[in-house]
Amino acid sequence: MDNEFHLATAAIFNHANVFLPLPLDRVLRLILVTPDMHRIHHSTDGKEMNKNFGFSFPWWDRLFSTYQNQPAGSHENLPLELKIFREARYRSLPWMLAMPFTNPGSVRKK
Repeated sequence: MDNEFHLATAAIFNHANVFLPLPLDRVLRLILVTPDMHRIHHSTDGKEMNKNFGFSFPWWDRLFSTYQNQPAGSHENLPLELKIFREARYRSLPWMLAMPFTNPGSVRKK
């Protein structure tokens, strides 16, 4: 199997905004990083954002003690997004395209 295809498929799967039934998720996360597992990494909570780095195989997080089974709260209430970009004006296409080139410290609130 082509390595790039595998990486792209894994990234799309674990970044998908889907919820798998808990019994299925428990089994899958033994061999694959699931969306619920990786979502914790995107939390705005500093402790959670430094967990579940993997996007393909889950054993790396377990090996390096960066695995977290569930978020501190629920998945439905998991705080996502960078706090400095929560204003509606930052959700426009021009801002999203410019964001990788933006210094977050230079972004000022209105």
